[in-house]
Amino acid sequence: MGTSTISVDEFQALEQKVLATVELIKKERELRTAAENERNTARGEVIALQEKLTATEEKLSSTTDKLASVSEKLAAQSEELTVANAAQSEVESLQREREAVKARVEKMLAQMDELL
Repeated sequence: MGTSTISVDEFQALEQKVLATVELIKKERELRTAAENERNTARGEVIALQEKLTATEEKLSSTTDKLASVSEKLAAQSEELTVANAAQSEVESLQREREAVKARVEKMLAQMDELL
């Protein structure tokens, strides 16, 4: 059998390659750990944002419901105001008519007094 001998230079070169590979593996593990930590942090942020979005959507829905209710009340009040304005106009019209009738009656009474 043959024995193979490795020169000191070849051994040192191999040793340097092994050390470089070990450093590369250490660096890769550090980077992987950092990436996993960032991913986990990002997941937590996404979950928090989703919860905040859900809460905001619920508030928006509640506000929309309240707005619809207020809008209905406003429409009802507007209708009541329209009816009240119509009634006020009718009262004013009747008052003018009353004044006209009163004036005519007074005129007729004055004419009757003249005749007597």
